[in-house]
Order: sequence, then structure tokens, then C-alpha cells
Amino acid sequence: MTLTELRYIVALAQERHFGRAAAKCFVSQPTLSVAIQKLEDELGVALFERLRGEVAATEIGERVIAQAQRTLDEAEKVKQIARGGRDQLSETLRLGVIPTIAPYLLPDLIPRLQKRAPEMPLEIEENLTGELQGALLSGRLDVLLLALPFDPPGVDTRALYDEAFSVVLPAEHPLARRKQLRTIDLADQRVLLLRAGHCLSDQVLSACGDVIRPNTREVGYSIETMRQMVAAGFGLSVFPVSALTKRLESKLIRVVPFAPPVPHRRVILAWRKSFTRPSAILALEEAVRAIRIDSYQFVAP
Repeated sequence: MTLTELRYIVALAQERHFGRAAAKCFVSQPTLSVAIQKLEDELGVALFERLRGEVAATEIGERVIAQAQRTLDEAEKVKQIARGGRDQLSETLRLGVIPTIAPYLLPDLIPRLQKRAPEMPLEIEENLTGELQGALLSGRLDVLLLALPFDPPGVDTRALYDEAFSVVLPAEHPLARRKQLRTIDLADQRVLLLRAGHCLSDQVLSACGDVIRPNTREVGYSIETMRQMVAAGFGLSVFPVSALTKRLESKLIRVVPFAPPVPHRRVILAWRKSFTRPSAILALEEAVRAIRIDSYQFVAP
């Protein structure tokens, strides 16, 4: 039994498909299949059921795979401890960011982080919260930049800033002439949301209560798609204010802020409790806090 074989069964359990699991592990499908069969022979149990079109873990397989993940986590801790004995800011930092933050924050964040840690390579993955959580817990990513709610076991978090929401409307919409809007003003309006899986939709629904829920429409996969749909008059939407910078303005859209109390989301850093490079987390936090954007209400460290 090897760590490589354990990685293979964890990947197959996650992907439920030999081809995708092999691609994830950067090996050929026959190599992965033979290694998993070898492990099953060694253990004397079937870890997976081979179904038509997909693979599913057996009952005993689920227990073995869970232990394999814990073993891989412990092996990663050994590497991190060794790395921690060297310069914590010289190893690659693998950062995951949600799509509703990445395009608006990263252009300001990256140069500030490079200034604080010029020898630390940065790898970035933009993905949905659920996917990033799995990558963090499996050790594929080191730290996440995302919005609450987020509280999986074995993870530490640190609040960074609160970001207000504003209403985005077609320029000719009757509400576009208002100086401020209350959440109740959105009742009976068609409110466009990102499709399931995007945490922004949950944040907007949580912040605006049941007022908008009856008339919401899940229609987009990105804020930029939603922006174009609002411009086309398909409905209005609620955006984080970082997505409403001057360079993204359009004559077809009007932005109206909420009246106090202003709905908002809280943005955080999250990392595994076992992560052994606190200096890297601190450098990232300092880089975010160095960004001067009026719409960010930073939380005291």
C-alpha cells in the first residue's frame, strides 16, 4: 500500500469515473485502474462497485477511503512541518477565490502580495465555494478567500471586511430615479440571481429576506452575464459594490444604493488548522487590508 494508491482511491471516490480520476491524478486510466485493483487485491475487499457509466464506493470502501484521506492529510502535515523549518514565504501559496470576488479583488491584491512576499509564488484557482472547500480539505489548496457562511470542520477563518450590496437596474426602470432603495421596494420586482452553487445568491436572499424570494429568477453563471441581462431590461439584480467600479459602468444600467441598514456580505480567509505557514496567511491578510476601496468596511484584526 502506497500513498499514491491512496490518492488514486480518494480521487476515484470524488470523481466517480475512472477517466476523470486518472486525469485528476495526471496518470493514464489503465495505470490508475491497475493500481486500484492491486490495492483491492492486497486488502481482500472490493472498494468500488463498477456501474455502467460511473463508479460508487462500497460500504467498506467508504470507510477505507475516509481513512485514506486522513492518512494523506497527515502525510501533508509532515511536508508542511518540513517546509515550516524553511522560509515560510518562499514556498508556493495555493489560493482559492470565489468567482464573485476574484475578478474585482485580485488585480489590487496580487501586486500588494508580491510586494510583501516577493519570493513566494502564487497559484490561484477560481471556483465555487463547494469545490474550493473540497480542495482545501484535501490539501490541494492552502487558503481560501470567500464569503460567509463557511464553517467546515478542521478549518480556521479570519474576517477581513464587510462589503455592501447595491441594486442594479435597467436605466429606464422606474426605481432607477430613486436616491436610495429599501429591500421592501424590491417586492414584486423580477430579481435576477446567479444559478445554484453560487454563494452570492444565498447571501442576497439572506440579506434581503423573504421580500424578494417569490419573484427571483436564477438566470446567470457570472456577475458579468447578469450585468448584461439587467442592461437588456430582463430584470434588476443585487450586486456586491466591488463589481460596480467605474470601469464597469454602462449607460444602460443605473446603480442605486440601499438605505440603512445596508445589506452586506462578510469576506474571510479560511485555511486548514493543520496549515503550518502562519506567515503566509499574515502576508495575504496584510495585502488585502492594504487595498484602499471605500466600499470595504474592514473588520478589526
